[in-house]
Amino acid sequence: MKCGTDEELAKVKEFYVNVLGLKIVRQWPDGLMFDTGNGLIEVFTNAEGTHQTGAIRHVALLTDDVDEITEKARSAGYEIIVEPNDREIPSDPPLPIRMAFCFGPLGEQIEFFKER
Repeated sequence: MKCGTDEELAKVKEFYVNVLGLKIVRQWPDGLMFDTGNGLIEVFTNAEGTHQTGAIRHVALLTDDVDEITEKARSAGYEIIVEPNDREIPSDPPLPIRMAFCFGPLGEQIEFFKER
């Protein structure tokens, strides 16, 4: 992801650290990395201020409690675009899940996901 202003960077840090509980594991003048527990989200701070959509539609973050993290995002002022719900992925064997989606501070779509 890219952000181009100090205000955007502050919103990104507030959301990923204080709302979602991720930790910053590395920081340098043009970027930082958040630890997702089993991967990294990298944010560059040298954008021109234009948000671009690439091939990635959304990021799915595993959580122990979809409803709780959704409410944290909502309480912090983020738009919930898919309310928490139960679904079954038609894989073999089928995978029952609980999931929800929100928009993040840079307009990115974030899925909160838990296997049931």
